[in-house]
Amino acid sequence: MSTILATNLKGGVTFLLDGKPCRVYKYALSKMGRGGANIHVTIRNLITGNQEEKNFPGTAKFESITTIKRPLQYLYHDGATIAFMDPDTFEQIEIPIEVIGDDIDFLKEGDTADVLFWDEKPLSIDLPPKITLEVAETAPGVKGNSASNMLKPATMENGVTIKVPLFIKKGDKIRVDTKNREYVERAN
Repeated sequence: MSTILATNLKGGVTFLLDGKPCRVYKYALSKMGRGGANIHVTIRNLITGNQEEKNFPGTAKFESITTIKRPLQYLYHDGATIAFMDPDTFEQIEIPIEVIGDDIDFLKEGDTADVLFWDEKPLSIDLPPKITLEVAETAPGVKGNSASNMLKPATMENGVTIKVPLFIKKGDKIRVDTKNREYVERAN
């Protein structure tokens, strides 16, 4: 494996920190006079998903790692593992539910998702930023309640409850932001 200098820890670079795979999200270099450079990075641990800020001297070296994304089709989950299938080889891959966490709420049977792997070990799943879901249950809107930012709870087809505007009714399809689990717009 190759090494990488702290000055090359630009956004998107993956490396090992204390034996754990991390990805750089933000990078800043500061240099004071004749002293060495200091590198300030925001990184995400690819196993736990925790994000933290770190400072490194410009001369620090890290082990570079290579990650790959594979599009996999979601099959089912049994409470402990999630089963995916590679659409090209039809190989079934079981991933511990802790790796995917709450993102499982947004996967429907047959959906394709990009799974990030490092040395054949699944690290995370990339969901589309917005998905379309059908409202399974919500209270009816009351005529005359047209205030612009009034919201009510609605349960989606996948069981997730989010706040929606009063005009949304059971059976409507809406777009939901998968990162913050918020209503975006009504879908056509």
